[in-house]
Amino acid sequence: MTPSAPTSAELAAAPWRTSSYSAANNECVEVGPLGAWVGLRDSKRPHGDTVAVPATAFVAMVDAVRSGAF
Repeated sequence: MTPSAPTSAELAAAPWRTSSYSAANNECVEVGPLGAWVGLRDSKRPHGDTVAVPATAFVAMVDAVRSGAF
C-alpha cells in the first residue's frame, strides 16, 4: 500500500532537479523524489502546479519510455 500523498509543504521542500530527458529548448520537467512518491513540475513555473505520483508508477513510466513503448 502506498503511503498518503505528500502535502504541499513536503512538495515545496523536495530536492528538485531537472530531468535528464528535458529538451535543450528549456521545456524542462523537474522531478522531486519524496520516498514513496515523486513530484513533477514545470521548471519555468516552480511555484505553479505540482503533480505527485507513486514512485513505482514513475519508475514504470520511465522504463516504458526507455524501452520505446511510448
